[in-house]
Amino acid sequence: MLRRPHIIAHRGASGYEYENSRAAFRRAIALDADGVELDIHATRDGGIVVHHDPEIRGVGTIALLSTAEVVAARLTNGEPVPLLSEVLGLLDGRDAWVEVKSLSAHHDDALLAVLRGGPTPERYAVHSFDHRIVQRLGEGAPWLRRGILLTAYVIDAVAVMRAAGATTLWQAWEQIDEDLVAQVHSAGCELVAWTVNEMGDLERLGRMGVDGLCGNYPDRIRIATGQRPTY
Repeated sequence: MLRRPHIIAHRGASGYEYENSRAAFRRAIALDADGVELDIHATRDGGIVVHHDPEIRGVGTIALLSTAEVVAARLTNGEPVPLLSEVLGLLDGRDAWVEVKSLSAHHDDALLAVLRGGPTPERYAVHSFDHRIVQRLGEGAPWLRRGILLTAYVIDAVAVMRAAGATTLWQAWEQIDEDLVAQVHSAGCELVAWTVNEMGDLERLGRMGVDGLCGNYPDRIRIATGQRPTY
């Protein structure tokens, strides 16, 4: 391996536990992931909750619900929908890669307050498909690490990152090649491949020198990249 890629558990260890649940994040820790990727939405009253879809089945749209209504809901595994602050407390110093699914500007301060108030804010980062959100959060918090998500081949990925004030490119793994890795690294930026679950793909991307591998099975990433557990 050219470098040791970060082992990032996609929505927690979601290959083993229900995605974005406390159980999934605990399993990621037990499997010694370097960090987790998770999804957030803001409630009507500015609560920052961890959930992938904008709606909670049988409950309603998160943006239209109060925080109390959201945390009273139950996931498929029977657990309540977690708050971001609770998940950060579970991570025991590991990285938190926060995908902002949607966020109204008047809730920016609420998200930034949660990130500042976590146990290890220097290990938190945000990224999004909506590059406008990334740019906006960077203007309010220059200290915060920022990334963008792409599922397309673009002519100049670095220019796209810089336009949003980002230093990490989250690229769909199928669209990563050696030229993209070199382009990103030559600009002093990082490249994370998502969502990678098969051993052969993990091994190939690791040999290319990506900086992070995000997948549902963090133990597979460790094995494929020849890394020993730290415990």
